[in-house]
Amino acid sequence: MKPATRSIIPEPIARQPWEVLIPVMLLTAFGGLVLYSAGGGSMEPFATSHFIRFGVFMVMAAIIAAMPREAVRVLTYPSYLLVLLMLMGVEIVGAVGGGSQRWLEFGPIRIQPSEIMKPAVVLAMARFYATLPNGMIGTWRSLVPSGMLIVLPISLVLMQPDLGTSVAIAFGGVVVMFLAGLPLWWFLLAGGGAVAAAPLIYFFALRDYQRARVTTFLDPENDPLGAGYHIAQSKIAIGSGGLFGKGFNNGTQSHLEYLPEPHTDFVFATMAEEWGLMGGVFVLVMYALILRWGMKVSRESQDRFCALLAAGATATIFFYIAINLLMVMGMAPAKGIPLPWMSHGGSSMMTNMICIGLLMMVNRWNREAPKSGLSV
Repeated sequence: MKPATRSIIPEPIARQPWEVLIPVMLLTAFGGLVLYSAGGGSMEPFATSHFIRFGVFMVMAAIIAAMPREAVRVLTYPSYLLVLLMLMGVEIVGAVGGGSQRWLEFGPIRIQPSEIMKPAVVLAMARFYATLPNGMIGTWRSLVPSGMLIVLPISLVLMQPDLGTSVAIAFGGVVVMFLAGLPLWWFLLAGGGAVAAAPLIYFFALRDYQRARVTTFLDPENDPLGAGYHIAQSKIAIGSGGLFGKGFNNGTQSHLEYLPEPHTDFVFATMAEEWGLMGGVFVLVMYALILRWGMKVSRESQDRFCALLAAGATATIFFYIAINLLMVMGMAPAKGIPLPWMSHGGSSMMTNMICIGLLMMVNRWNREAPKSGLSV
């Protein structure tokens, strides 16, 4: 029998999940190019900090990926409670920016706790359903406690106010509830109730600027120089890119400041103008590879906790991608949802790298676990 050939790649490097790390790194590098252009052909003020943040949060993701199961089991609920307390702290001493009170400041560090709550809710709910006996799925004991895990942070986030983040928190939690096996008719009933309540929410719960976003989404041409300006300019930027774009650093919509927020919310429009349809296809393919790998990790999990955690983390990343892309194309109301690994923003980068770290952690557990699996 021939001896096994030694790989020239060190084993610690070879065992890393490169099928997700390579797309994430390529997106980050491409995002840096777009931010370089959005900064007027300069690494400052966007591109440099973009790469620094990615490096810092990549280390954080590696630390999360190395965590043992027992530590996660013990720390899940305390971590959720800590983030919940941080959200309460925002209401008391939080920093105000853009008319909203969403941040906690610790010297030079500025943290948006509502962003951290997205993966924290997914983690807590996966833990809850992993310990819930199968016989209780479909009873009030499977709904009320998990519902409170979602409602408590959403109530605090809505006070900031931040409707978009509230919906994102709810989305990740509801995905976990659905995959945990709760009856489908519960979700249909809740959806029907939401549709019936929509007029009341629109007229009595939403603020004036939030109602303006909805009406602009439904009829963006009604006020093209006012409420519909953002979406109109985004569509112009995307459409003017054509097949191959105007060329790197040659965009006019962002450079002439027609396109609002070209480095954050509308970074995809900035990219599409300069890189065209081919650039858009590249970005979509990278996202598809990341989401496909996340669901693969969930499918290969051998216990409920790992499967729900991986699916919830993947759903959180998907929410960012879907809402941002729909928004810049005028298919969803304009909302401050950054595009993962491309937009300039530390909080969104942190949240998505936490999700990547959780997926890498579950992937490692799957690789190391015996075929029978263990319950958390």
